[in-house]
Amino acid sequence: MELRVLRYFLTLAREENISRAAEALYITQPTLSRQLAELEEELGVKLFERGKRKITLTEDGMLLRRRAEEMAELEEKVEREFRSRGENLAGCISIGAAEVGASALLAVAVDRFRKKYPEVTFEVYSETADRTKERLDRGVLDLGLLVEPGDIEKYDFLRLGIADRCGVMMRADSPLARKEHVTLEDIGRTPVVVNLRAEVRRFYRHALGEAYEKLNVLASVDLNGNAAYFVAQGLACGITLEGAMAQYGDGKLCFRPFYPEISQQTFLVWKKYQPMSRAQHAFIDEVSMLLAHNEA
Repeated sequence: MELRVLRYFLTLAREENISRAAEALYITQPTLSRQLAELEEELGVKLFERGKRKITLTEDGMLLRRRAEEMAELEEKVEREFRSRGENLAGCISIGAAEVGASALLAVAVDRFRKKYPEVTFEVYSETADRTKERLDRGVLDLGLLVEPGDIEKYDFLRLGIADRCGVMMRADSPLARKEHVTLEDIGRTPVVVNLRAEVRRFYRHALGEAYEKLNVLASVDLNGNAAYFVAQGLACGITLEGAMAQYGDGKLCFRPFYPEISQQTFLVWKKYQPMSRAQHAFIDEVSMLLAHNEA
């Protein structure tokens, strides 16, 4: 399977039309059709449903699209790394970041690093922890900003020493907003939105006890932004981290921590036993120096 043919496949998946895809690739339509037919034969599956005006992906086609995008992204990453192996520090550092308070430290570290090494660029992806770990394992991401719980030990990591308090996201005009802290009893049978990750739910179940199982769960979500839509409309409150609330500064939503207090630690992680670029090494050192400065 050639990357060139996978790029043909991705172009057709994007254009949804064989003529437009061939034009975008600067090849003839028969050539493109033949290459994609050979790809289907090689894989032994049907990748497209061919309509009169539109071509759509089958379930196998959608799976291949995801894998092909990762392979193309990895190829581009390798090319950038080798182009940057000159005298000056250069290249691109890709980071998958959770919605946590440590994101502020990450932003400061990137700013400091760019002032020292302006030829280094950054790509920061807001993703779930599972997606970040998957992309780290595949070598698509260089670093991940993760919060416990999680399989942190499988990675090399920096403990950032930043704890995010756990609590409840609510509307600022909610009666609960008049409290300094909240308990599960305060929530009562109010509809709530919780994180759908099994690891996170186990963490809360351990920290909050049997009362967590009795919550009136309206929905489970992957990212805090999805929960905010429910909360903003007064449909529910959301169990979340304090740091994830930083982006909601319009005063309509607020956060109240649990009592007794529970919190989650944050880590900067990278894949074990994987060669790192000079830029990645230097950035990890920069974060370490920033942490040491903050502790001094």
